[in-house]
Amino acid sequence: MTAREKDLLTEAASGGSALDRLIRAAARILRAPMAAVVRPGDGRPDPIGRRVIDANAPVVVEDAADGQRVVAYAGHPLHGPNGTATGAFYVADIVPRRWTGEDLANLRDLAAAAESEIAHGEARARLQAVLDGTNDAFVSMSADGRISAWNVAAEQLFGWPAAEALGRRATELMIPPRFRKAHDRGLARVRHTGASALAGRRLELTATDRDGREFPVEMTLQLHREHGEPVFHAFLHDITERTAARTDLEQERAFLQALLNSLDTGVAACDSEGQLAQFNPAMREIHGIGRRPVGAGEWAGTYHLFRPDGRTPMEADEVPLARAYAGETVQHEELVVCAPQRPPRRFLTNARPIDTADGRRLGAVVAMHEVTEAHRAETLRRCRHAVANSLSEAVSAREAAVAAATAVAIELGWACAEYWEIGEEIERAGSWARHADEDSSGRGVADAVRERDAVVWEVYEGCRTTIGLPVHSDHRVAGVLTFCTDTEMARDEDVLTVLHDIAAQVGRFVERRRAEDLTLALAAARRDFERVVSNVNDCVWTVEIMPDLHVRPVFITAGATGVFGGEPDDPEEQVERMHPDDLDAFLEFRDRLVDGHPAEVETRLLGHDGQTRWVWTRGTPRLEDDHLYVDGISTNVTERRELADRREQLLAGEQQQVRRLRELDRMKDELVAVVSHELRNPIGIIAAYTDSLLEEPELAGRPELAVIERTSAHLVHLVDDLLDLARFDIGQTAIDSRPLRPDRLLRQAVQEHQRQADAQPVTLVAEIGPLPVVPGDAARLRQVLDNLLSNAIKYTPAGGTVTVTADATETSIVFAVTDTGIGIPPEQYSQLFTRFFRASTATSRKIKGTGLGLAVTKAIVEAHSGTIAAEPGPSGGTRFTVTLPR
Repeated sequence: MTAREKDLLTEAASGGSALDRLIRAAARILRAPMAAVVRPGDGRPDPIGRRVIDANAPVVVEDAADGQRVVAYAGHPLHGPNGTATGAFYVADIVPRRWTGEDLANLRDLAAAAESEIAHGEARARLQAVLDGTNDAFVSMSADGRISAWNVAAEQLFGWPAAEALGRRATELMIPPRFRKAHDRGLARVRHTGASALAGRRLELTATDRDGREFPVEMTLQLHREHGEPVFHAFLHDITERTAARTDLEQERAFLQALLNSLDTGVAACDSEGQLAQFNPAMREIHGIGRRPVGAGEWAGTYHLFRPDGRTPMEADEVPLARAYAGETVQHEELVVCAPQRPPRRFLTNARPIDTADGRRLGAVVAMHEVTEAHRAETLRRCRHAVANSLSEAVSAREAAVAAATAVAIELGWACAEYWEIGEEIERAGSWARHADEDSSGRGVADAVRERDAVVWEVYEGCRTTIGLPVHSDHRVAGVLTFCTDTEMARDEDVLTVLHDIAAQVGRFVERRRAEDLTLALAAARRDFERVVSNVNDCVWTVEIMPDLHVRPVFITAGATGVFGGEPDDPEEQVERMHPDDLDAFLEFRDRLVDGHPAEVETRLLGHDGQTRWVWTRGTPRLEDDHLYVDGISTNVTERRELADRREQLLAGEQQQVRRLRELDRMKDELVAVVSHELRNPIGIIAAYTDSLLEEPELAGRPELAVIERTSAHLVHLVDDLLDLARFDIGQTAIDSRPLRPDRLLRQAVQEHQRQADAQPVTLVAEIGPLPVVPGDAARLRQVLDNLLSNAIKYTPAGGTVTVTADATETSIVFAVTDTGIGIPPEQYSQLFTRFFRASTATSRKIKGTGLGLAVTKAIVEAHSGTIAAEPGPSGGTRFTVTLPR
């Protein structure tokens, strides 16, 4: 090919498609008016092309001489990859001509070029078909930013047809304005360095479409060199949905994290590899540390997990999260966290595996809910119950104290417990230890408690804790309870409150047992005394002189018949039987007694048998609880008047007898206590056997057993009242006075009697305002309230009302219980608080009662230095008013 021909070929290739340019170049180079490329399937009939294709070899015709328009032509077949003819490339002339060898060589070269161009075109067509069939946008861009390829997906994604996109700059088609300068700077770097930092990477970018809408795309960029120039090929697809989903996922994660962070319950989770992946703030607070990169086998030790006993470390396969990771669902599993320098905390845990629908294990999650306070409350409740049971089964004060200490130590999981009894010396009465080799010696603590009369709580760092507290009886330290733990334990006021209550229970039990022992001793002494006085002819007596000088008889012996000629009348009536000449002497005798001085007098009395006797009366006054009592002895001295020489001897004997009989009144009351004590055991046996019979299925419905059970309970209540009265009378019942809130006590009593009122039915009204703290025995004052409320409801007919009011003055607390019941006759109010007395309104209606409740109530109120009074209610019924000093 000559240089001119090459220039012509280049010129022809500068316009139109490459194949068109080759055809035009062939016409120019071979100086032929016609040139063509023919391929089967073009749809145009072309006999020259068909002849060349059929021949599959060059065809040269110089003069066809067939009368056709084309006279001379030369053609060359176009071959496909398999060597078959797929087309023809020919030139033609309208006049005969001779085709030179150079012409045919040029035609052959041009045909080869056309053959190559057709192959490239087909490859490009196939590539374009592939690119147009993909879902991702395909864009090719030159180093100056102009688009050279743009598939159908790109048209759909960016809204620009390929015809408009090709040849334009990418910044005009798909790059948001704010990023265009950065894009141009990046292209400049590529042109300068020949390399791109973005090539070969998957990028997330923001693109814009023809309407200016911006949206996120993911782009994979490749950099190639074509004809020595860098060319970018990129696949892009819209990730709006993925971005939205990712945003939703991030928001969901943020919500979940905020939810976990706000929970009071500790939550932790592990991933599919068994590594901790989640640890919310509550869980970090529980353990004092956060999530650590440790395997499941180290969780128990790292996070200080213990079994429910609080002493045994958990094994690795016992940890709830590890069990859940292994596929187990854990429900309400209890464990204890014993972190260093922090008190033990108890938790209920729930854990479960996290699995996908197809069964893949994603991890596991555990939630820990703290139950430390609830467990503490339940433990302390069980401790109280165990102590109550141990006291109920004890037969002696010492056994009761030791049993109570043992029950406390067992329930609270402590190592040792002791009870030290204090008499002339301090002596260990009994002890308990969890292990036989435990050191349970608490002598030093017991000595400290006795000296201080206060709680001792000593913590030995890294070793143990010892606790000691006093047991009071009759306002003195009668014993010391000591305990020892095998761990450090900070002072706990809740535990101390329970221990104080238990110590008070033990103290009351010790006091009660001591009182019962004294009661038995006094009863024995009384029997001895009764044997003595039964053989004495004198009359030994005790009377109470009222503020109005009225004399109330309290005690008189059987010797009165020999002195007064029969059973004596009321002391006031005895004055009427006195000889008129001796009346002034007797009144002087009485005045001296009222003034608090011992006195004696000899007077003549007309006996019930009609005989006048000389009676020598001696009296010694005593003041008890603002009541004036006189203990005295009256002797028939008629014979002494006749036998003066025996007077001094008899006087000395009687004086000695007087000293021995001063305790007669107390011993009388102890008789009631002895009788009550002797009744306790048989009543208790009856009640126990009744309970056993009621547990038998075939006997459970027998009405006779219900009657026995109800009657036994009534007898127990009666015996308790008798014992209370006896103890109050002889001064052996101590009031455990402590600060208390009377308004709270009143509300509790009203609340607990509401069921009795509803059963009547009676309306129960409480008008109780805030009251100041006062000293008192809560249990005894509650006994007062229970007696008054029970009586008010019992004696009020259905539809009536019982009202409880309370108020405070500067010096006292006053509360009243008022009912609209059956009332009390006015003349019987003075006897209302006398033991065994029952108003006629109650007996006439056959309402059951013992007549002891109000006597006990009065004794308790007076033991608190208070007063109780009864009067008619404003709307009928009765009002009882109790006044306690502040």
